[in-house]
Amino acid sequence: MAVQDSYDYVIVGAGSAGCVLANRLTEDPAAQVLLLEAGAEDTADEIHIPAAFASLFKTKWDWNYETVEQKHTGKTSYWPRGKMLGGCSSINAMIYIRGNRADYDGWRDSHGAAGWGWDDVLPYFKRAEGNQRLGGPLHGTDGPLHVEDRRFTHELSNAWVDSAVAWGLKRTDDFNGESQEGAGVYQVTCKKGRRWSTADAYLRPALSRPNLTVKTCSPATRVVFEGTRAVGVSYLDNGVERTARASAEVVLSGGAVNSPQLLMVSGVGPAEHLREHGIDVVAALPGVGENLHDHPACGVIWSTRDTTDLVDAASLFGLARYQLTRRGPLTSNIGEAGAFYPTTDGLPAPDMQIHVVPSLFYDNGLREPTMPGFTSAATLVDVASRGRLRLKSANPLWKPEIDPAYYADPRDMERMIAGLRALAEIGQVGPLRRFLDKPFLPSRLDLSDSELADHIREHTQTLYHPVGTCSIGSVVDPELRVQGVEGLRVVDASVMPVVPRGNTNAPTIMVAEKAADLIRGRSA
Repeated sequence: MAVQDSYDYVIVGAGSAGCVLANRLTEDPAAQVLLLEAGAEDTADEIHIPAAFASLFKTKWDWNYETVEQKHTGKTSYWPRGKMLGGCSSINAMIYIRGNRADYDGWRDSHGAAGWGWDDVLPYFKRAEGNQRLGGPLHGTDGPLHVEDRRFTHELSNAWVDSAVAWGLKRTDDFNGESQEGAGVYQVTCKKGRRWSTADAYLRPALSRPNLTVKTCSPATRVVFEGTRAVGVSYLDNGVERTARASAEVVLSGGAVNSPQLLMVSGVGPAEHLREHGIDVVAALPGVGENLHDHPACGVIWSTRDTTDLVDAASLFGLARYQLTRRGPLTSNIGEAGAFYPTTDGLPAPDMQIHVVPSLFYDNGLREPTMPGFTSAATLVDVASRGRLRLKSANPLWKPEIDPAYYADPRDMERMIAGLRALAEIGQVGPLRRFLDKPFLPSRLDLSDSELADHIREHTQTLYHPVGTCSIGSVVDPELRVQGVEGLRVVDASVMPVVPRGNTNAPTIMVAEKAADLIRGRSA
């Protein structure tokens, strides 16, 4: 017989959103909160060393997902997702980007997300942010999420910015300012050279509160319903199933993969699909798992000359320097610089983001560099293609079927081709040119559109930004309450109806900050 515990709120997932909620909800000393996390505590040294994030991929710290074979590339795609306190904020590249004003106004105007326009969400970005250089009216300076200029920037990254400006982009020192467009170096969610995840920013300051209980290594198995009201969550505790009851609400914060999966195994989702797996339907909600999309990325890589490489950071000297001073190449977030720009005239906002790596980085960094190199990657941030997520089994411990449908809409391929052409051109102008030896991947740059498309199909990878599977308007209402049931919300990147233009960690934290106010009946 399952052992039961009782709380006001049960939060599933101690990631980028869940840690925020745990902090904000326990500010009310009368609210008893349980935070469940499938992974372990964030104890690995590599979690906290910025340059080491890719070494966490395909380890116990990673859900290690993989898509189905993509119809339009012929390849599967590996999707790392953080499985520890802090979730993806403990495994990401730490780039602090909010997205574009047009993203949030588009949520409000085209997707029924009342209260989620730019002017509505900006106060929550600012509440979260503790920026060490930038201030009002657009930036917060005393929020828990520490944002700083990186302590190390490689000369190749600076040279790329200069070359991008020579190519025609404007220079910017703030991608989150009045205009997103331009080329520059990224700010990062670090504190004095150390990763600053939501576990650091939000969870640890709340751990001493007597009204917060955190259980790690405790994967949720289903939401418990009485009729159509969510009353708790079943989870595994050392292999024994327990049930935690929630007198106020259950909140799912597992992300764009885990939250829709848990909804479906609990009986909320497309009715026919659930019945195929023998799951009793609590609420027929066909939008669960639909609208899956992501930022695809593909790089152009050169070998280099007359310079160093970030691989040098892996030396014993580099590690000792980092441990003693929190400085040097190990404070790099790998993707040091980049840009936002429109690939064609007349677009309302940028559709392309560039990420620049002063090393040979492809296949998610899982390949050992064989030579000094330089990587620039085109990332499509205005994505037309839509896929979906489905169950493979009613067993909640089985990985679901993930299909982001990369390039299902041909407009996405056209824009990526334009992005790679821009990367090739930038590499041939300005100060970067003298450091680039010869093309490595692809092996030549004078490719036709069809040859570039082949390269893109072969080498596309995720930029780790899946969203949309529990979208506002089709699954949750604008207050993030799951439609058709009571006492249940989703608070994570899955509620985003359209992926923002840029890295999604800061937007996910914003969603959780706003959700905490919605749950508590407060305003910004």
